[in-house]
Amino acid sequence: MPAPTSNAPRPDHLPVVVIGAGPIGLAAAAHLVERGIEPLVLEAGPAAGSAVREWSHVRLFSTWGELVDPAAEKLLAPTGWVRPDTSAYPTGGDWGERYLQPLADILGDRICYGATVTGVARAGRDRIVDAGRDEQPYTVHVRFADGAEERLTARAVIDASGTWSVPGPAGANGLPALGEKTAADRISYRVPDLNDPSVRARYAGRRTAVVGSGASAFTALALLADLAGEEEGTHAVWILRRGLSASTYGGGEADELPARGALGLRAKAAVEAGHASAVTGFRTQAVEREGDRLVLVAEDGRRLDPVDEVIVLTGFRPDLSFLSEVRLGLDERLQAPTALAPLIDPNVHSCGTVYPHGVRELSHPDQGVYLVGMKSYGRAPTFLAMTGYEQVRSVAAAIAGDQEAAERVELTLPETGVCGGAGLFDEPENAEQSGGGCCAPAPTTLQIGLGAPAATASGGC
Repeated sequence: MPAPTSNAPRPDHLPVVVIGAGPIGLAAAAHLVERGIEPLVLEAGPAAGSAVREWSHVRLFSTWGELVDPAAEKLLAPTGWVRPDTSAYPTGGDWGERYLQPLADILGDRICYGATVTGVARAGRDRIVDAGRDEQPYTVHVRFADGAEERLTARAVIDASGTWSVPGPAGANGLPALGEKTAADRISYRVPDLNDPSVRARYAGRRTAVVGSGASAFTALALLADLAGEEEGTHAVWILRRGLSASTYGGGEADELPARGALGLRAKAAVEAGHASAVTGFRTQAVEREGDRLVLVAEDGRRLDPVDEVIVLTGFRPDLSFLSEVRLGLDERLQAPTALAPLIDPNVHSCGTVYPHGVRELSHPDQGVYLVGMKSYGRAPTFLAMTGYEQVRSVAAAIAGDQEAAERVELTLPETGVCGGAGLFDEPENAEQSGGGCCAPAPTTLQIGLGAPAATASGGC
């Protein structure tokens, strides 16, 4: 890793710092290399795709055909790397081992592992100072796994750190429910890996509440239903903030993503078979202990029967704490870049077209800093893999000074809806208006940490 830079070298001689060695961060590095720009990728984890590896047991809805970035494939080609079957659905583990790690190996010492970014700012300028601000490079503060700290200098910063580290809470108002933190030993925010004996033992023969209404919740319900068929006493309680409707389980057989549609149908089958029971219109306010078990309490005062475990799958949100000294233009609702937010805002629509976009939609008042990938979507629930690759292609072109290429759209997606938003408010009586059914066929979607094709995934994962 290069030493901290001093004496204010010319900005175009500095590296571009990429935060995160996940799929989009590595793609950003590949596009920068293609442009002759040196990237320095800072990854908090011990390996490429560290977050992806945490859900290695989960199969994606996207096929290999949509999960390989073109510039990355060019880097890999001379090594003899061959793209896997384009029609197959990889697990997170497959994606990490067969694509992300080989790509990281090619990038070599351009990636620094165990490096957590703790702050980004203009050199010598906090967010208040105007004077000379635009001429200053960026300074990036890093803490390493051994506790050492360092300050790096960069010509630009691409934040591809994702949202995996900040899951949403059970509380219906966006804050943790009362008692949620103190009950942390019985609450998980991840789709369980029931192939792990210790995880399986946690849920086998027990009553588990699943909070959430998206595909992650479908996955957990399907897995627990399979477990219920093998382990007597296993039961899931599905906590929904809205009512059941024709759209509750997604598009089913009409879904353009067959894996997603099949998963919704499996969740429906789990309820109909009695392996899961649905509690509707329940907005969690508190989590109370009752002996060794937990009781969920709603805002309207309803109390559920005690459960042994709770799985909270209410989405993710970006960590903006280390960007506090950078001037960002973010939508006040989604925490996404202001120009991008209208395309993905579920407060405006429950199904909305997300067009390919690039540097124009991703720019901020401080030029040269970009949020890309899932982090660029803020709290919006759905992210398109190919859209992320198009984002970093455009950003790399802009950093290289090729404005024409930066503004050119090199990706064509069908004009379709991104479904599953709550509409203006997810009251039970609004369920019909807030679900699917208003969408045209859906584009291939990368849903981080979500489910699998029932036909190809062991245990429905």
